[in-house]
Amino acid sequence: MQSSLEQDIILTAENFTKNFSDKGNFNFSVDSLRNVDDILEELRDFELDDDILDSASSMAGCYIFEVARRNYGGKYYWVQERDQPVLVTGEPEFSISIFAFEKVRSRLQNGKEDEIPYYFDGYIQAIEKGKETGYCATIV
Repeated sequence: MQSSLEQDIILTAENFTKNFSDKGNFNFSVDSLRNVDDILEELRDFELDDDILDSASSMAGCYIFEVARRNYGGKYYWVQERDQPVLVTGEPEFSISIFAFEKVRSRLQNGKEDEIPYYFDGYIQAIEKGKETGYCATIV
């Protein structure tokens, strides 16, 4: 049974795919994250207030979360102190966590140095290490 948090993230991710279907093939593949990064780069050309940053971070973040969950598994938790969800993959054998909303916000504010595909590669590498060694990490 899905939690309401998981349902909300899935719905938002699916809406993202519909809203931006003219910008690429958003099929929840790891390769589709390049298209997400391209959209975020385009958004940097505009003046973004906090409300727009929050909205873009949650929409694109939910899509990134669902790419991770659909390809590598995991469970969503709400982190009250950060006022956002986290995806934890690998429990109980290992634990790799990502905060996609924070990463999208960083990408919008800092540019290419916070590229989404590079970030996601770090997540994949951490999962591989976790499977081998029981590694635990939060990817930032």
